[in-house]
Amino acid sequence: MNNKTTLLLISLLLASIIAGCTKSSGETKGDGVTEEAEKSEDAWEESALFTSDNYTLIGEEGRIGFIYDDSELLRFYPDKVQKYMWHFWGADDELDGDLKVIGTHEKDQDAIVVLETGLGGPNNGADRHAPSNMSLPKSGMWKLDAYIEEQLFGTVFVKVHEEDQ
Repeated sequence: MNNKTTLLLISLLLASIIAGCTKSSGETKGDGVTEEAEKSEDAWEESALFTSDNYTLIGEEGRIGFIYDDSELLRFYPDKVQKYMWHFWGADDELDGDLKVIGTHEKDQDAIVVLETGLGGPNNGADRHAPSNMSLPKSGMWKLDAYIEEQLFGTVFVKVHEEDQ
């Protein structure tokens, strides 16, 4: 075989191995976390924006999010307390309990309790909601893991912007 043929065969073999190791997108794991959410945990990219009842939210559409449109008014800045309304979609049994949000910074993996509160009823098209005041202590990417009664319900990734000079 010549070098081009060998290189082509190696490329095809690697592509086959990679394709064989990949699950189909959107599969739900046993803990209720979708594969897309798990992938975004590895990537540390800001979660997608979506709409519900004319509100823009950040998170995972149809599962978890809070009102946020990346405007100057709603952006996260270090230690700036802001009001955010959390929304949750799911079965009654998985939404029964108190909410606890743990924030983890991408660089040092320091985890902090961002929020602990109860859940209210349906609101803005979601099955449950929770008003909150949140702040994060430093700039960079943050992973916000939302637990309901000690069970991970979902994750939202947000960016804390540098303070204006």
